[in-house]
Amino acid sequence: MSKAATRKIVEAAGARDAIMADLNAICDTGGRFAGTESEVRAREYLAARLKALTGTDPVRMLIDDTGWVRGEAAIERQDGPGGSYPCVSLVRSPATPAEGLTAALIDLGRGTEADFKTRAVDIPGHIVMVRHEYMFTAQTVHRRRKYQWAMDHGAVGFLIASHLPGDGPVTGSSGATPERGIPAAGISAKTAASLVDGGPAKLRLRISAETPARRTENLILDLPGRGKEWVVLSAHIDGHHLSESAIDNGTGLAAALAVAGAMAPHMSSMQRGLRIGLFTVEEWALAGSARYVDGLSEAERAAIQLNVNLDSVAGGPNLTALTSGFAAAEAWLVEAAGRHGRSLGAYRPLMQNSDHYNFARHGVPAARFVAGFDEPNSNLRHVLTEGDNRDKIAAGDLAAAAALVAGIIADACQADDLNLR
Repeated sequence: MSKAATRKIVEAAGARDAIMADLNAICDTGGRFAGTESEVRAREYLAARLKALTGTDPVRMLIDDTGWVRGEAAIERQDGPGGSYPCVSLVRSPATPAEGLTAALIDLGRGTEADFKTRAVDIPGHIVMVRHEYMFTAQTVHRRRKYQWAMDHGAVGFLIASHLPGDGPVTGSSGATPERGIPAAGISAKTAASLVDGGPAKLRLRISAETPARRTENLILDLPGRGKEWVVLSAHIDGHHLSESAIDNGTGLAAALAVAGAMAPHMSSMQRGLRIGLFTVEEWALAGSARYVDGLSEAERAAIQLNVNLDSVAGGPNLTALTSGFAAAEAWLVEAAGRHGRSLGAYRPLMQNSDHYNFARHGVPAARFVAGFDEPNSNLRHVLTEGDNRDKIAAGDLAAAAALVAGIIADACQADDLNLR
């Protein structure tokens, strides 16, 4: 394939008007919380766009599982100044009894493992409160780890306060399973301050939720090359209800569409095929991609030479590849970015924070591309809050991310040898 053809792919993927039109249409469907009509609208839009861009209908992979429907949630202070405070139940939080869960609050600050160990004797029977963190750094302690530590130490409830000032709550998955969980909710920084004003409070936490059966779908589209090997480009469909889930992950979806459309006319000249995987239920412990990758045979997984996973690729101008411990893949990705005149950050330790993890744990070289890594003042600070909307995304950043990904994907699909394991 000529350099001129590769340049055409890069230019096509980086067309600002087209990629922003897709982003706006995705955001128009809402937050895409799994199992809602918003998710269905988004999936149908994405399926139609893949067909229009490539001439091929995606395969719909059915996922049947136990869903979770959020009901009302509130916190009532039982002592001191009293009062009621809003909160948002975390995904898959168990419901409290109808009369609520009453217990004293214990504030563990950031909520590191050391914080839990230091207060271990005080935690049993309490509602634990910790702080959410900017998610995209090497030092981040994920909320699900904090939740697990709370359960391990005998807490009966869990609150996580927003890292942003003001009265906007934070959301996210709790980490609860049908077998184990405690009621969990996200609150605002303002509420957290009120709950410890005058000393930790005695609280009544009320959470209602239902767990009906749910059917949803992954979208899988194959664009064959000349050989039997594949490069997988993935992004997740689902998001959260507080916002448009524009950064996380409208940006990844719009970029994946742009790359698919740019690559499709050139696949007959490629050494290996391109598979587009739009996975759902990612915000629920990466369940959609786990179902897909676990269901492949060993031979099918061996045929995948690289997974590039797009999750929150704009909201800041700089991209980083989280390369999952694959040193050869990291070196190749950074070099490929350089060939296209761009720098690409790299962080090697395996991170379980998006769908690339399910490929990596099966030995497939996999990387998550993310903006704003180690840049806590970037707009990615709004992820999982009511501020994750399209106004936080610069068109130039999103178009540049898609163009870089297109160049890397084109190089991966046409390389004579791509041994990155």
